[in-house]
Amino acid sequence: MNSRGSTNRLSSTSNFRSRMSFLMLSMFSTMAALYVAGRLWLDSENRVYLIQELDRRTGQGRSAISVDDTLKIITCREQQKRLTALQMELGKASQEGFVSKHLLDNNERDSKKKLLAVIGVSTNFGNKKNRDAIRKAWMPTGPARKKLEEEKGIVIRFVIGRSSNRGDSSDRAIDDESRNSDDFIILNDHVESLQEQSKKTKSFFAHAVEHWDAEFYAKVNDNVYVNLDAIGAVLTSYLDKPRAYIGCMKSGEVFSQPEQKWYEPEWWKFGDGKSYFRHASGEIFAISKALAQFISINRSILRSYAHDDVSAGSWFIGLDVKYVDEGKFCCSSWSSGSVCAAA
Repeated sequence: MNSRGSTNRLSSTSNFRSRMSFLMLSMFSTMAALYVAGRLWLDSENRVYLIQELDRRTGQGRSAISVDDTLKIITCREQQKRLTALQMELGKASQEGFVSKHLLDNNERDSKKKLLAVIGVSTNFGNKKNRDAIRKAWMPTGPARKKLEEEKGIVIRFVIGRSSNRGDSSDRAIDDESRNSDDFIILNDHVESLQEQSKKTKSFFAHAVEHWDAEFYAKVNDNVYVNLDAIGAVLTSYLDKPRAYIGCMKSGEVFSQPEQKWYEPEWWKFGDGKSYFRHASGEIFAISKALAQFISINRSILRSYAHDDVSAGSWFIGLDVKYVDEGKFCCSSWSSGSVCAAA
């Protein structure tokens, strides 16, 4: 009897302790849940207050960013990263000579709309009489030149380098003439010399394409008379040729003796036949924008021969270029519709 009573008391005590433990655990769980809920509610109220305050101070009507907006922000950031990487690659390519400066900076262009042609009249220090004759004969001055540029899209400039004795009387005379006429391209990095005409022509094309946006770029000697209406009409007829090399095409003997007038120091490069490849006469020729850009980009590695017409022909000989043997560019024979006549 005593044993059975003891067992019942022990069982009752154990059940009581179990119920108390469960009750205490439930109380603690409830209190914890209430505490967490209270904190969350407080945090929520704080967030709402902060968002409302932010909206009030910034004047924004929206307090949250949608999923679509978030995705757009992520996409923009990715595009920004790609753009930054491309800009770095572009800068590196420019330093290595593969990208033209005009692709990197278009703010220095002199013209807002695309021109038909930029014509560079190659001259030198002793040819002021030639320049004055050209201004009187076919190159407009002052307001008339501006009108030509705006209405017909043709820009004309004399092209000259600097004296080997920088700042001497020759340089000062050109600076004075340029201030009065405002019709020069002065190539400050080029030393004026009859032996450096090829480099001068190359520098002109590079300068012109970097400063003017035109369909064509033409080089003319300062002893050539040009019919502006005729050259405009001829160039317009070739607008559908993206890589056009236009001129009075010729070839001829390569002179290998120093005492000869047209001596070519690198005559041996032209083979046993000693004949030049086909190229446009240097009196006047024109190239399309794509070729001028090619010269600008690769000017540091383009070979210059003794004569600028041969040099220009060599720059294009390995390219997919449309050679246009245009009879109207042959200045030795003047006829109706001709572009030029040699003095």
